[in-house]
Amino acid sequence: MSFKVGVQLHPQVGTVDELRAAWKAADALGADSIWIWDHFFPLYGNPDANHYEAYTLLSAMAVDTEHAHIGALVTCNSYRNPQLLADMARTIDLLSHGRFVLGIGSGWFERDYTEYGYEFGTAGSRLADFATALPKIADRLGALVPPPDGDVPILIGGAGEKVTLRLVAEYADAWNSFGPPDNFAHKNAVLDEWCEKQGRSPKEIERTVAIQPNEVDNLDAYLAAGAEHFIVMVGAPYDLGPLESLIAARG
Repeated sequence: MSFKVGVQLHPQVGTVDELRAAWKAADALGADSIWIWDHFFPLYGNPDANHYEAYTLLSAMAVDTEHAHIGALVTCNSYRNPQLLADMARTIDLLSHGRFVLGIGSGWFERDYTEYGYEFGTAGSRLADFATALPKIADRLGALVPPPDGDVPILIGGAGEKVTLRLVAEYADAWNSFGPPDNFAHKNAVLDEWCEKQGRSPKEIERTVAIQPNEVDNLDAYLAAGAEHFIVMVGAPYDLGPLESLIAARG
């Protein structure tokens, strides 16, 4: 069975130069996709370590790489006006010559909200805002001049069975979640059910899974669970050995 492989480079602890070297190396190795995350502070380790903003990094990644699709895994909907986000996505897509993927979710990291002055609200209110933003993003992408170079596929991250997976079935070209394989299989089946309710073929939505480096030997279980695109998560100093293992397994 064929599958895609990618890497998420955590934009914390290291330097910008180390990040740039890592994404250039991942692109040269043959990664199908390269990602960062969209936060303002480290998610683990020293809470006051180095950290960098996602979309300015993605602009640099767009011109530093040549082959891999790129994006944030995932953008927080709350941090940018949806019309502006669509324009930013379009511009990065033009810089990358059609390789940008708009990965997006409803947001969850409270420190980002409180320290940058965004209203944290509740999980329900953030999901409601997300549902309102998605059609606005799609409409603005269709109205921009010049248009994106590519299709700017939308990847939604999350696993909430009542709302998030419904939004995936309604709006997304790809979906990302986490393991273990039995959990991924269950959420995958729920997404299939939502696709049926929305009158959409499940095959239209690519299934991506974010995995830890120690999970690269567990591909068969994830493939059986429905995964089609494996994204290994790597922190500084950006050891790309797990990505190389995935690429070797991909063939």
